[in-house]
Amino acid sequence: MTEAVRLSEALTKEELRDLSTPSDVKAIASLAFNWALIVAAFAVPIIWTNPLTILAAIIFLGGRQLGLGILNHDCAHHAFVRSKKGNDFIGHWLCGAPMNISVYAYRTYHLKHHKYAGTDQDPDKIFVKNYPVSKDSLKRKLMRDVTGRTGFRDTMMKLKNFKLKKHYPWLAFHIGLLAVLTAVGAPWAYLMWWAAEIFVYPVLTRVRQIGEHGVALNRDSLDPRDNTSTTLASWWERLLIAPNQVNYHLEHHHFAAVPGYNLPRLHKLLSSRGYYRDHDCISHGYLDVLRRAVRHDEAKGAVAA
Repeated sequence: MTEAVRLSEALTKEELRDLSTPSDVKAIASLAFNWALIVAAFAVPIIWTNPLTILAAIIFLGGRQLGLGILNHDCAHHAFVRSKKGNDFIGHWLCGAPMNISVYAYRTYHLKHHKYAGTDQDPDKIFVKNYPVSKDSLKRKLMRDVTGRTGFRDTMMKLKNFKLKKHYPWLAFHIGLLAVLTAVGAPWAYLMWWAAEIFVYPVLTRVRQIGEHGVALNRDSLDPRDNTSTTLASWWERLLIAPNQVNYHLEHHHFAAVPGYNLPRLHKLLSSRGYYRDHDCISHGYLDVLRRAVRHDEAKGAVAA
C-alpha cells in the first residue's frame, strides 16, 4: 500500500506563494466577464423578445447571480485583487449589493466555516448534514427550488429584515437596474432578475452546497479531503452552474488565500502529484454530484425533506 502524500510534498512554498498572489488583470477580467453576461442576458430578450430568449436569459441570470456571490466570497477572503480596500469595494458594491450580501458581514460568518470545517461548530454544516438522502427527498428539495417556494421564502425574509441604513446598496442597485431598463424602453425586463433569483438561483445554490460538502465521505473529519469535495465541471456547467471556479472547493479549503482564478492550476498540481490518491473526493460533473447525493440503501428509511 502506498503512503499518503502530504500537502507539503505536493506543493512547494514557492508554488503556493505564486498561486496566492492576486492578479488585478485576471480579477478585473473575471468581474467584467460576469457583468458582460448579465448585460447580454438582458439585451438579447429585449432585442429579440420571445419566450425562448426570456427563459434562456432567466437561466443565465441565475447563474450569474451565483457568480456575483462567488466573487463576493473571494473578496471576503481578500483573494481577488491585491488591495484590501479594493476587495472590500468590489465585493460590497459590485458583487454583493445586487444579491443583498454585505462583504463585511459575510466575511465574519464565512471565516467561521473555514475555521470549524469538520466540526459541529461549522455554521454551514446544517445545509448538508443529512446527505446522502433518499431519491424522493432530493426530488422534493429540488422541486421546492424550481417551483419558487425556496426563493419566495428567502425573498420575503429579505424584505422582512430590510433596514435602509444597512441594505441601501441593494436598494440602490434595484432602483438603478429598473431605471436603466425603463430608459431603454423595457421595464418589463426587470422582472427577469427576480424570476432568476426566485426560480433559478436557489436550485443552483443547493447543487453547489451538495457538491462542496454534501457528497463528502466524512464531514466529521478534519482532513479537507474527507469533509470537502471538488467537482470537475464541463464548460457548460461552468457557464451555467459553477461560475468563477466555485467547483474547486476542496482546493479552496486547503488554501483560502488562493484566488479563484488560480484554483484550476492548484488542482492540477495537487492531482498530478497524487495528493488525492486513495481519497474519494472528486465528482465528475454535477450529474455525478446528484448521483452521489442519493442514498441507495433505502432499507434505512427515507430522510425527511
